[in-house]
Amino acid sequence: MTPLLELRAVGKVYTRGVFARERVVALKGVDLVIDESRPRIIAVAGESGSGKSTLGLLVLGFLQPTEGAVLYRGKRVDALRGAEYWRFRREVQAVFQDPFAVFNPFYKVDHLLQVPIEKFKLAPSRQAARLMMEDALRAVGLRPEEVLGRFPHQLSGGQRQRIAVARALLLKPRLLVADEPVSMVDASLRATILESLRHMRDAHGVSILYITHDLTTAYHVADEILVLYAGRVVESGEVEAVIRAPKHPYTQLLIDSIPWPDVSRVWGAAPMTKRDGTEARANTGCRFAPRCPAVMPRCWQVPPPTYHLGLRRAVACYLYEQEAEKFNPAEPQCMAAR
Repeated sequence: MTPLLELRAVGKVYTRGVFARERVVALKGVDLVIDESRPRIIAVAGESGSGKSTLGLLVLGFLQPTEGAVLYRGKRVDALRGAEYWRFRREVQAVFQDPFAVFNPFYKVDHLLQVPIEKFKLAPSRQAARLMMEDALRAVGLRPEEVLGRFPHQLSGGQRQRIAVARALLLKPRLLVADEPVSMVDASLRATILESLRHMRDAHGVSILYITHDLTTAYHVADEILVLYAGRVVESGEVEAVIRAPKHPYTQLLIDSIPWPDVSRVWGAAPMTKRDGTEARANTGCRFAPRCPAVMPRCWQVPPPTYHLGLRRAVACYLYEQEAEKFNPAEPQCMAAR
């Protein structure tokens, strides 16, 4: 069966300067398969500058890959035309980080919900459109009578973010790209918004690409996780396995940075090797080598391949070369290598 969306060895290079002489590799060799018959929440985690948002923009078709291909139902996104293009635009929706920038301050919030209904001809009448808007708002935990008819400045950031989720839900998408959807709202509202995402998965069969730098929320909301470092997937698998038993040294350092509620645990105890800038720039191998506490000579020479360690579990690190040789999967086991 053809996947809903697939990334095949996708890379993105940004250029700048006169004659585009400066090149910044934002993504390199990313593979991802999202199956419509198996709705999942897939977290994409990593520090700032790791390529998370670039990945989301590529999935949405807002950026074109420098290498590889982004496929929607088996066809390249950049080649979609006519009805196929509009189907893609309807089925792949987004919720962005800033709940303030989404709204035009001169329009009431009703306008944000009315536009997609009119654009995609979702309702035969104004009354039917009103009912659709109210149902979508209730689905994200809002009372229509408290938000409809108001201007954006009259609502809280959490209400605006949930309205953005309701707008996406109106279109009955098959995939939602949620780029840091809770990073700019109060902690008390994060659980509500994350619960709305889970509801979309369970009640509406929507797969969600949840982009975040917060491993805590990723652990609580996601089914699977991709860990990015400097544009490359360094580890992937079921979120429970990755968070509780991280394999890649970078993932281990990320987990160690989480302030767990345990007074006996030393926060940030894992060592980190420091290298000077010259050595880091000369590195042609693993991008994490300059910071890795377990770096080996060949890490500086050739980037490690992706090793499969079990069902839907993979890691890009030479430390697991022998362990991976003992495991010979009969079929692709990890979404990051499929």
